[in-house]
Amino acid sequence: MPHKATFYHAGCAVCVDAEQRLARALDRAEYAVEIVHLGEQPGRIAEAAAAGVKSVPALVMEGNPYHINFGAALSDLGGGA
Repeated sequence: MPHKATFYHAGCAVCVDAEQRLARALDRAEYAVEIVHLGEQPGRIAEAAAAGVKSVPALVMEGNPYHINFGAALSDLGGGA
């Protein structure tokens, strides 16, 4: 069974580039990848914060957050984070 990986982003150019280059490059046999656009799903901002995400784009793999470049601070997205 693949490990879970969640890619959080806000739709900015940096985020979209990271999604296209990194999140989609993961081996789907190893990782079940979920893409979460926080601009379209603001109800999941608290979930991202609880996972340790401080800025987007970020990839959470097996419970560990990995911040990629810098598109926006999670606190700037609202949603109570």
